[in-house]
Amino acid sequence: MTQAAVLNNVAHRDLRIVTTRGAAWGDDVMSSVVFPSEFRDLQAHCPIVFQKTAEGTGFQPIALLGLQEGQNLFLGPRGWDAHVLPLAIERQPFMIGRDGDERMVHVDLAHPRVVRDPQSSVGEPVFLPHGGHTEFLERITSLLAAIDDGVQATPPFVQALLQHELLESFVLDVELVDGSARRLAGLYTINEERLAALDGAALDALHRAGHLQPVFMALASMSNLRDLIDRMNQRLATGA
Repeated sequence: MTQAAVLNNVAHRDLRIVTTRGAAWGDDVMSSVVFPSEFRDLQAHCPIVFQKTAEGTGFQPIALLGLQEGQNLFLGPRGWDAHVLPLAIERQPFMIGRDGDERMVHVDLAHPRVVRDPQSSVGEPVFLPHGGHTEFLERITSLLAAIDDGVQATPPFVQALLQHELLESFVLDVELVDGSARRLAGLYTINEERLAALDGAALDALHRAGHLQPVFMALASMSNLRDLIDRMNQRLATGA
């Protein structure tokens, strides 16, 4: 259960955060919410697809990290096996809140990454001995700001995709080396034919709104489906 608190340098002066990547710290997730601003970095590593939001009235881009629930194929013996992490994963256990127009950093004190023992040297300190921000906290604050901006940027981006009918559903059926099968359904991707058929005015409007680059990045990322399947087959073959 989440135990969220507004971060402050008095109550949390000894707070440290484990930055090692692994299932023990909550990283064993099949997918992660992502935002258009990070598509360029992520597209070289994992497929970026779309799924309907919980209320079913919109769409949210996600990065596929595995082929079944509770599986992250980017976790290996040495931690995270890629050069980048989705912002929504890297920011854990921190969250962003608001007090009016002011952004406030919150921390989930119940998260497995949190270390509150003042005698411990495990993890990264959040505050300096005199109460100032560490470089680690400065990085987290920057991540949370990027996420907040991404939350604001996603709805108009998705609306532009829907306006031009660029989203299409797809089903991925995978037969693995051990003879088992996986099916991914309920996901959406960019319709390449419809994108290619857009006229100059539509493409210019997407470009001016900052939507065209993430569209192409999401489309390019789909080549990583093969890599995701290869990662799964390698695990099955080695018993890892």
